[in-house]
Amino acid sequence: MSITTRRTVLRSTVVAAATALCASISTFPAQALDAQWCKDVHIRFFVGGAEGDAFGTIVYNGAKQAAADLGPKVDYIFSQWDVEKMVQQLREAVAVKPQGIAMMGHPGDAAIMPLAEQAHKDGIKMMYQNVPVPKVTAAFGGGYVGAQQEQQGRALGAEAFKLGKLKAGDKAIMIGPFENENRGARERGTVAALKEAGVEVIQLSSPPSGEWASDPNLAIPVITAALLNHPDVKAVGYPGGQMLGNVATYMQAAGRKPGDIFNFGFDTSPQIVEGFKGGWVQLTADQQPFLQGYLPILSLCQQVVLGLAPMNVDTGAGFVTPQNYEIVSELAKQALR
Repeated sequence: MSITTRRTVLRSTVVAAATALCASISTFPAQALDAQWCKDVHIRFFVGGAEGDAFGTIVYNGAKQAAADLGPKVDYIFSQWDVEKMVQQLREAVAVKPQGIAMMGHPGDAAIMPLAEQAHKDGIKMMYQNVPVPKVTAAFGGGYVGAQQEQQGRALGAEAFKLGKLKAGDKAIMIGPFENENRGARERGTVAALKEAGVEVIQLSSPPSGEWASDPNLAIPVITAALLNHPDVKAVGYPGGQMLGNVATYMQAAGRKPGDIFNFGFDTSPQIVEGFKGGWVQLTADQQPFLQGYLPILSLCQQVVLGLAPMNVDTGAGFVTPQNYEIVSELAKQALR
């Protein structure tokens, strides 16, 4: 075959492929404009916590709204923040072979990797929320909706140092799942920022099973003992909205009054709003869990129906303080923020 002939064949092939692609894509906008345009798609969505969980409820409400708007069939999976349970549930989800799975990244890259590989082989689209799994997405694709853990943790540590008027040599307590490679990056980031500012940080490891998130009262003895053993602590950081919303209970159990300690952490909820109102909570990092529910389902629908690339969205928007908490209070009370 001559070079000229080859060029002609190649050009004809490219034009034919482009024409076919354009014909296919041309049907997408009309379909996207129809109500319930994702109605034929089956998705499994991981909420993270138990039903009624403060943070998980907001994620769930976002996912439910996306399902109502777009029309997919969604199975909601509750895990009590137990990473081992999440892995088993993901294994079951892949076996069912839905068209899409939105997975909490708490188990980490190593645990999720083989299941993500199987999902990829089976043509299942994947999204991850709340905790990123960069090695998994690099290997087998998928998007991420949530805060960037280490960055948000460091930012919170720097903000706590500033707003808490801490100084070098002060003591602070930070609670978190420090041993979890992916999930613990946020709290390790907070610790690093405080230590770099000269603060002495006492680390309290939360159970890997997530039981403190499921029932924050279980942490009362540990936090009370830490405060009694370190009476000069100036600040305490919490790893999630469930515990931050329980600050009044922790402080009262340790004999502390509102404002005695600078309490800070992550998320918003009706309980955290009450904590701000009562003077118990001084700072929280907002990671907009409603978006962590809504956007993964939207992205899976777009991937399956429209052939679009997965979304990657940083929802770590900023901080809530005693000066601005009233702006989000009503939405927080409705479990939307």
